[in-house]
Amino acid sequence: MPNYYYPVMLDLRGRLVIVVGGDGIAAEKVAALSASGARVQVISPEFCNELLWQAEDNAVTLQHKAYEPGDLIGAFVVIAATNDPQLVKSIWAETQERGQLLNIVDVPQYCSFIMPSVLRRGQLTIAVSTGGASPGLAKRIRQSLEEIFSPAYGVYLSLAGLARTHLRNNGVSYDERDDFFGNFYTSDVLRQLTEGNTTEAMALTAALLQDYGIDVLASTLETEINKEIKDVNSDV
Repeated sequence: MPNYYYPVMLDLRGRLVIVVGGDGIAAEKVAALSASGARVQVISPEFCNELLWQAEDNAVTLQHKAYEPGDLIGAFVVIAATNDPQLVKSIWAETQERGQLLNIVDVPQYCSFIMPSVLRRGQLTIAVSTGGASPGLAKRIRQSLEEIFSPAYGVYLSLAGLARTHLRNNGVSYDERDDFFGNFYTSDVLRQLTEGNTTEAMALTAALLQDYGIDVLASTLETEINKEIKDVNSDV
């Protein structure tokens, strides 16, 4: 019987995540975790160059040691990149005792969650999972989606978020906001952003907002968008 996982989005900001393993796969996991705001610690006798570079950038804390029971105290999530059967069982036993979320790469029978292949465009996140049947196929499906969802979606979602803020601040009802986003979605805003016509996209959005009694200049929207992008980049 297929395993139908329940999809969730975890808020890891400021929470401890422990990764066991020091190879390139572990480094990929660490990079994604750090980008999500997690406090990441890695336990391994040896580390690949990428992990050493991440440590130099203060993105991760490295513990030069082999895993021992008790090392996972305080972790919200544990990820292990290892194919050692005894190590897998030991890590699984400790996380079961502590009630921690566990993912062991390519060993689904010992996982309390699996990780999808993820496409990000700013605030837009698209996750593709095959329920563990074929991670390689999930990756290729995600790669095909990259052609459909261009980088312009990042600004598009930020602009939608700004529009929502203006709508809420001006007391526009939920149903009217929903109507607005129907119009926003079918408008030429995304096409203009894709073609690099940011000013025109702002003008179209300002005109849509005006239909709901909100007077905001296109130049104001552009300034707000640029500030938001600058703030996001400064956090990376």
